[in-house]
This record gives sequence, structure tokens and C-alpha cells, in this order.
Amino acid sequence: MASVVPLKDRKLLEVKLGELPSWILMRDFSPSGIFGAFRRGYYRYYNKYINVKKGSIAGLTMVLACYVVFNYAVSYKELKHERRRKYH
Repeated sequence: MASVVPLKDRKLLEVKLGELPSWILMRDFSPSGIFGAFRRGYYRYYNKYINVKKGSIAGLTMVLACYVVFNYAVSYKELKHERRRKYH
């Protein structure tokens, strides 16, 4: 018999579209709750990609790629402005 997981304990990918607003309202948005979410994400990433027996540079490459994409997105407005400027 399958056990039913309460809505509060489900992961985002397990929540149905109709249950999404109530699931979001059940999240903890206090500073300690947000800090705990980042800590769980860090430990999950670290244990999946960094702390493995046969590790490679793939885990660090993903962090570097995210850093590059984030910085490009932040400075896109200035880069777009420079691209359209005519020098003559």
C-alpha cells in the first residue's frame, strides 16, 4: 500500500499544478527558513557532484558556468548598449 505524503513535505516536482499556491504558502520564508533551504541545496549539490569516489571536474564546471551566465545576465543591458553604439 502506498503511503500518502503530506503536501508540506512534498518536493516541488511532486506537487500538482492545482496544489501549487497552497504549497507555496506552506513554505517557511523566515530568514532561518531561507538559510536552511540554501544549506540543504548546498549539501545536496556537494554530496552529488563533489564528495564522490570517482569525482571529476564536472561539478566545479557547473558552478563556473552558472557564474558566467549570471554575470552575463546582470550586465546584459550595458553589453547591449555597447553593441549598438557606432564608432566613427
